Amino acid sequence: MHKDMNVGHFLSARARLNPDRELVYDVHAERRMTYSDLNGRANQLCHALGDLDLEPGDRVAVLAFNGHQFLESFFGPAKPGFVLMPLNWRLTADELAFILRDGGARALIFDAQFAPVVQELRAGGGTDIEHWIGIGDDLPAFAHSYEALLAGQPTTEPDVVAAPSDNLFIMYTSGTTGLPKGVVHTHETVFWALLTMVNTGDIRGEDRYLLLLPLFHVGALTPAVGAVYRGNSIVVQRDFDPRRTWELLESEVINTSLAVPAMLNFMLQVPDRESFSFPQLRNIICGAAPVPVATINAYIDLGVEIHQVYGLTESCGPACLIIGEESLARVGSAGRSFFHTELRIVDEAGRELPPGEAGEIVIRGRHVMKEYWNRPDATAETLRDDWLYTGDIAVMDPEGFVTICDRKKDMIISGGENVYPAEIEGVLMRHDGVADAAVIGQPSERWGESPLAIVVAADAELNEDAVLAHCRDKLARYKQPSQVVFTDAIPRNPSGKILKRVLRDTFAGPAPA
Repeated sequence: MHKDMNVGHFLSARARLNPDRELVYDVHAERRMTYSDLNGRANQLCHALGDLDLEPGDRVAVLAFNGHQFLESFFGPAKPGFVLMPLNWRLTADELAFILRDGGARALIFDAQFAPVVQELRAGGGTDIEHWIGIGDDLPAFAHSYEALLAGQPTTEPDVVAAPSDNLFIMYTSGTTGLPKGVVHTHETVFWALLTMVNTGDIRGEDRYLLLLPLFHVGALTPAVGAVYRGNSIVVQRDFDPRRTWELLESEVINTSLAVPAMLNFMLQVPDRESFSFPQLRNIICGAAPVPVATINAYIDLGVEIHQVYGLTESCGPACLIIGEESLARVGSAGRSFFHTELRIVDEAGRELPPGEAGEIVIRGRHVMKEYWNRPDATAETLRDDWLYTGDIAVMDPEGFVTICDRKKDMIISGGENVYPAEIEGVLMRHDGVADAAVIGQPSERWGESPLAIVVAADAELNEDAVLAHCRDKLARYKQPSQVVFTDAIPRNPSGKILKRVLRDTFAGPAPA
């Protein structure tokens, strides 16, 4: 037994200590559940998966909207050691198929709304999925019903056998090669992520937390697990609605939340936002991209502190955070490193730089990922001498406050989603009419950044509509270029690498609204 650091057992412990406390209000389902309620259903799911002959270490993928079933699918299977694979429901069937094959998932839990893409996955074959488990009604004939599987199963605790070093979840993030990499976190790395969070942030015992980001993001999953660890209540939005968010902040007496800059901007566009009252709201944490100073000041005018956070999937979320009065005095800074987290700014040789000099952020802590799944090459490149090399550029001042400057890698962050130009460039180059292509991010008032495709045409008849149509069924919507521009040549250095800086200067934007 390894209950002390088994993340699934954290729910069991809370159900024992605070059985009648509200754990979740699922807004879409209009369902409130106590810690005891959700723990019982999580246990039922765990027993049901065992009856399907799944064993500890087997991967269980989840393609589902935010809701109580997602939390059940995380905590219950974690107890005996099943490994969760949260899937981005914005991806196409081809993109999902690669992840399912790479991770070797044996079961897929999916929302009924995703039945068409699931049918496409099953018809295409090539995955290890043996059990298709659907949430809701009107499911494909080949799928088990989630509720039917739970019915009749005992709510008793399963054996907790997963060790601290055992894998807990694999979360896929795109890489510079265009192929997604599976970030592996263990029970231990998640435990230390929770410890560093609760010892750094303004988290209190009976807080009510509004969950806005999708749970396939570490920026939603880690805070949700942290809420259970601390005994908080979670109000879960199925998907983001700006006006509904203001309503919930007021009606559900929310104390804190986490959003991305695009969400904050959408909320500011709600015409009657100033009519809502939320004196109990202490702060909204904001991450995934630097928060514009104008946005922070707009929320200060509304009486809301924005606490900027910087983190990565590879660090299970935490890296650095700014809180309290510091967030007002140092608007634009991402703060200092978390309590159990070391952070340095280094040069190309890995040498620590003095305050004020820009360099790459490297992170060390027991919450850093174990590895990239089946990618020893990428793991060795990113994890060096216990330090996580982030690829992000920042400056640290003499007091340890970090300001993010740029990304060493050419990642685009659009609406909080990571978009990698190499993946889009690969799709563009598969068009017969494209001789060469490059992708950069342009500033977008709506999304933060939007991908711009810069194309050299091999066919004089090629136009923007044809290029966009080519991308439409090959890339998730948020990855698709917002526009296409044509040029005579893509600037490259002598080794053939695209000079993205030149392109960013030439096509500075902004992106179309």
